[in-house]
Amino acid sequence: MGFASLCRLLRHARGDRDAWEQAALPRLIHLDIAAPFAPGAARIAVQVAFGLVCALLMMALRWLLDMVAPTSGPFALVYPTVLLATLFGRWPAGLVAYVTAFVWAWYFALSFPRSFTFELPSDPARVVINAASCLIILLFAEFFRAEVRRRESELNASADRRLMLLAELEHRTKNNFALVASLLDIQKRRQSVPEAESAIEDAISRVRAFADAYSNLSLEQEEGAEVRMKPYLEQMIARISRGAMSDAVRIEHDIDPLTLSREEGVAIGLYLNEALTNCAKYAFADGREGTIEVRFVASGEAWQLTVRDDGMGDAAKSDPRGGLGSSLMNAFCAQANATHELTFGPHGCVAELRSRVDPV
Repeated sequence: MGFASLCRLLRHARGDRDAWEQAALPRLIHLDIAAPFAPGAARIAVQVAFGLVCALLMMALRWLLDMVAPTSGPFALVYPTVLLATLFGRWPAGLVAYVTAFVWAWYFALSFPRSFTFELPSDPARVVINAASCLIILLFAEFFRAEVRRRESELNASADRRLMLLAELEHRTKNNFALVASLLDIQKRRQSVPEAESAIEDAISRVRAFADAYSNLSLEQEEGAEVRMKPYLEQMIARISRGAMSDAVRIEHDIDPLTLSREEGVAIGLYLNEALTNCAKYAFADGREGTIEVRFVASGEAWQLTVRDDGMGDAAKSDPRGGLGSSLMNAFCAQANATHELTFGPHGCVAELRSRVDPV
C-alpha cells in the first residue's frame, strides 16, 4: 500500500468515526450520567437520583397501563427500567432502580394491590424468579457497559496515535519537499545553460506545489478529510506570483468558498500550479506585460476552475504546453474526477477544469 493510499485510508477511517459519533443514536449510547462527576459522594448521589427517576417513570407508565390492564404483567416494566438505569447510570443506579421498581411492583401491581400478600401458591416462586432475572439483567448490563466503554477507549487511543503519526509523517514529507526544492535551487544557480536552468526551475515549481499541498494537509489536520479551497488556492497564487511571474504580469483571482475532499482539492491546486507555470513560460515568455485571471466558481457540489491569460496565445501554441506538463495536467484532472480543456486564441489562452458533478 502506497503512502497516498495509507493517508486516504486513515483519513476515511477518521471521517467515518467522526460521522458515526455525530449521529443521534451513538450520542445516546455514549450517555453516562456519572462520567462528569469524580468518584465520591457526588457521583453516588447522582446515580441514586437517576435510579429513582427511572423507577418513578416506570411507576407512571405502570399507572397508565393499569387503566386498561390492571395487575397484568406486574414485573414486566421492571426489566427495561433496570436495563436503562444500569446502561446510563452504571450499576449503582441500576441497583436503586431494581430495588425501588421491584418492591413497588410487588406491593402495588401484584394480585392484591397495596399488599405483599400472595394470592396463589405459585406467587412466591414467581416473585423469586422475577427478582433473580432482573438481577441477572443488571449484572450483564453493567458488564457489557463497562466492556464497551473500555473497548471504545482503546480504539480511540489507537486512532489518535495513528493520526498523530500520520501528521508527523506529513510534516516530515513537507519538510523533505522543501529541502529538495532548496537543493534544486542551489543546482540551478550553478547552471550556465539556459535550457538546463529552465528545466530545473520547472522541477522546483512542481516540488514547491507538492510542498504547498502537504502544508495545507498539515494545517487542515483537525478539520477532517477536507480542504477549504479559497485559502488553499489563494496561498498557491500568492506563491507563484512572487516566485515565477515577472513584475509586468499581474494575477487577478476570484475564488468562491468551497470545501472538497483532500484528494480532489489537492489535485485542483496542482492543476492550477501547472497552468500558471505554463503562463509564465509561454504566454509571457517575451517579457510582455499582461494579466492572468483565475476564477474558481462553485455551485452546490459542482465547480469550475478557469485560468485565462492575455499573452501570446496562438503564437505560443507552436511551443506546445505539452510534454511532462500536459501529462501532469491530465493526471491531476483525472484525480479531481473532472474534465479539462485548453483553448488558444489570438489574444491569449484559457485553461478550464470542470467537475463532473452537475450544478445545483
